[in-house]
Amino acid sequence: MPKRGYHHGNLRQALVDAALKLIEEKGPTGFTLSEAAKVAGVTPAAVYRHFEGRDDLIAEAARQGYEIFSDVMQYAYDKGQPSALAAFEATGRAYLAFARKYPGHYIAMFESGISVNRTPELASVANRANAVLERAAEDLSKQIPPEKRPPASMFSAHIWALSHGVVELFARNSPGRHSPFPPEDLLESGIGVYLRGLGLIDGDG
Repeated sequence: MPKRGYHHGNLRQALVDAALKLIEEKGPTGFTLSEAAKVAGVTPAAVYRHFEGRDDLIAEAARQGYEIFSDVMQYAYDKGQPSALAAFEATGRAYLAFARKYPGHYIAMFESGISVNRTPELASVANRANAVLERAAEDLSKQIPPEKRPPASMFSAHIWALSHGVVELFARNSPGRHSPFPPEDLLESGIGVYLRGLGLIDGDG
């Protein structure tokens, strides 16, 4: 592949895009910086002008993923308004949609072992994404009597974990995993069971 001439601003992004492609194909630990440079069409030495190592490159891919993720979650939340229930359910579906549309980002964010606290920028945008789901949970939980109301952070964490589990087991073609139901139906029914348990939707709904 011929080496392309990049301006300072977009060589960095070309390397991130290359990393995302490799992450999808080989996993977050299955490629080297030299391979990322090759895919981007630059020399390996060029990588080190922008990233100290592979983890820094993956962290930037994760940061960009969280930017997209938080926007997707915010859009879902806003689209569900003014119904707290619709907004909450929309954020759950948005998680699954994001994982399917942006698998490289998803892996960098949740499966690479990179801490969200690696950089202040990464921590900030990750917290912003989490805050949307927590806000949706808080809105919905206001319908529960205070003495029976779970903390919004626990409420949102349960749904995050349920969404993540459906994605990991059934939405990303995990080897040997087959479900008789579409992932969307599994997630929706799981959220329904959870919300019925809290008394937020009718038992016959």
